[in-house]
Amino acid sequence: MSTIRQNDFIQSIADALQFISFYHPVDYIKALTRAYEREQSPAAKDAITQILVNSRMCAEGHRPICQDTGIVNVFLKVGMNVRWDAALSVDDMVNEGVRRAYLDPDNKLRASVLADPAGARRNTKDNTPAVISYALVPGDTVDVNVAAKGGGSEAKSKFAMLNPSDSLVDWVLKTVPTMGAGWCPPGMLGIGIGGTAEKAMLMAKEALMEPIDMAELIARGPKNRLEELRLELHEKVNALGIGAQGLGGLTTVLDVKILEYPAHAANLPVAMIPNCAATRHVHFVLDGSGPANLEPPSLEDWPRLTYDASKGRRVNLDTVTREEAASWKPGEVLLLNGKLLTGRDAAHKRMTDMLSKGEKLPVDFRNRFIYYVGPVDPVRDEVVGPAGPTTATRMDKFTRQMLAETGLLGMVGKAERGPAAIEAIRDHRAVYLMAVGGAAYLVSKAIRAARVVAFEDLGMEAIYEFEVRDMPVTVAVDSTGNAVHITGPREWQARIGKIPVTVLKA
Repeated sequence: MSTIRQNDFIQSIADALQFISFYHPVDYIKALTRAYEREQSPAAKDAITQILVNSRMCAEGHRPICQDTGIVNVFLKVGMNVRWDAALSVDDMVNEGVRRAYLDPDNKLRASVLADPAGARRNTKDNTPAVISYALVPGDTVDVNVAAKGGGSEAKSKFAMLNPSDSLVDWVLKTVPTMGAGWCPPGMLGIGIGGTAEKAMLMAKEALMEPIDMAELIARGPKNRLEELRLELHEKVNALGIGAQGLGGLTTVLDVKILEYPAHAANLPVAMIPNCAATRHVHFVLDGSGPANLEPPSLEDWPRLTYDASKGRRVNLDTVTREEAASWKPGEVLLLNGKLLTGRDAAHKRMTDMLSKGEKLPVDFRNRFIYYVGPVDPVRDEVVGPAGPTTATRMDKFTRQMLAETGLLGMVGKAERGPAAIEAIRDHRAVYLMAVGGAAYLVSKAIRAARVVAFEDLGMEAIYEFEVRDMPVTVAVDSTGNAVHITGPREWQARIGKIPVTVLKA
């Protein structure tokens, strides 16, 4: 019998969350490096470069990989012989660990969790509570998987109750393209098959805690039916050509993980949950000897890459005109300089409500650009913490009104825009620029000054004014409505069919 002390457990949770905020799992880095080496799409290769450079910068600087430091997921397997030396419940100990991690003054993490989700949506300020799953198992240890799940990838979770005769592969291949790029590929797909609806979803999430081993599986070949299915889905999903950040390319998924459970004879429950480029999870076991000892990866595990921020067309945001923006081509790399406003969900809701009431906005958006971002708080000498883009499609329903009534010239965000937003962009001769999701710390280095200019009460969702220098973005929707997230995957899906299989599996 082992005794798990309260503070050892709390500190282990806190340490794990800090650890995964700035260290990618080594298996992910190695898999992404292999994808970088074989990628043939220039746009996708550029995006993967930014993700890898950002990852190494975060490992060196101990700052978050992504501005969205996630909602905490904890999977506990508690040995039935374990004794707890604790005054708090296990839930309360987990949440105290979350609280310590997210409020750590040396690396404060963004609090993204909101209470009263269908009502007032009040930020809990410390990212509690966590989502905790338990299993009681034989033994005298506590086995812990800790993950921080970003909202962009979580939003793309899918579930279907298929008929027993339906093809699971067909469902996956039909469903993945509907997920767009808001989940920040390349990442992983976790799939749960069987059980009941909630069991399938839980298995899909838990599958994402497993290490990436697709290269090894391809090299040795499958040993069972599930491994055959993993290989088939890996090959066929990548053949869709979606690519890094949805720009079109050879690698959309680095691995496909599957867990299954017996199901009712009338049912085939299937759940699919993606993990993004900010894959964050760690495993440890407590045996009563003290808090977890998490071994940092070696910097030698990262490829020796640099990102050349001098390439691309420089744009002065303080003087840019609609005519100049009309000359930008889809897929072109721009370097933004000057003053850039920010705003995401809550700010857009408040602004459009004000516009609908005929009220004046606190910020003049005429001929300005807005960046969809909720940054991490700065520490030490930073002007702002990691500040990567949030999923742009969530702002689609506000886009036409913002363009029509404020004189806004353009937007910067993550992933694709939907048909209604593209139509509004075309109608108002505006543009949409894409920044790379999963490169938040790298992006923040281009921000030289930051100040809140409106809606301070919204916290990380307030409107900021950033002063940026050579912030890299890609023209994703031009002023005529041409969208690279439509043309890129279409082009690369056609190309992949002509590339030798040996190249694709290298």
